[in-house]
Amino acid sequence: MCGRFTLRVSSEQIADLFSVEQMPPVAPRYNIAPTQPVLVIRDSYGGSGREATFLNWGLIPFWAKDPSIGSRMINARSETAAEKPSFRAAFKYRRCIIPADGFYEWQKMAGGKQPQLIGLKDGGLFGLAGLWERWEQDGSAIESCTILTTEPNDLLAPIHNRMPVILHPDDYDEWLDRTVQKADPLLHLMRSFPGDEMAYTPVSTLVNNARNEDPACVVPLH
Repeated sequence: MCGRFTLRVSSEQIADLFSVEQMPPVAPRYNIAPTQPVLVIRDSYGGSGREATFLNWGLIPFWAKDPSIGSRMINARSETAAEKPSFRAAFKYRRCIIPADGFYEWQKMAGGKQPQLIGLKDGGLFGLAGLWERWEQDGSAIESCTILTTEPNDLLAPIHNRMPVILHPDDYDEWLDRTVQKADPLLHLMRSFPGDEMAYTPVSTLVNNARNEDPACVVPLH
């Protein structure tokens, strides 16, 4: 799964990679946790091009009676999301990209679980494949999202049995294309990102607590 991640780069870097003309203010985040607002890139419904906006992390299906279900929908298995009642409408009509520059997984060790900060070798920005949904009830509306996961690559398999789907920049247009409304043409994007382009480092257990949100979370252990 993917239960915590980071986004520490500038708005300008995000706008450049994801071809977004207007960006909301973005503060560095070191320990983004479920149910919190997360930055999302999606095709604009009010015009042309892409937009960047904040959605709640934890997808609330449009048919849900209780929005608290979103806290259990932070991830969706890419192999089955297009068929699951909770995600199939979003997979068909509402795909998005979630910018990140690192994500955490907890590796089982002899002394307990060791948090590992995982990212690209160059420490750069990347995009996670996501789905979003709009839930409405009694005149109020919540927009929320989930992160798709896949099988781990060789580098990450010893750490966890799942990893988020990291899209290659060349695939952004295809993933966000709302004229594609069938799963089959998109399934080839749900692959594991190459392990030889990634790296990880152990970090402090400060990240275990979602209230800890400061640069100390990402400092490598020596």
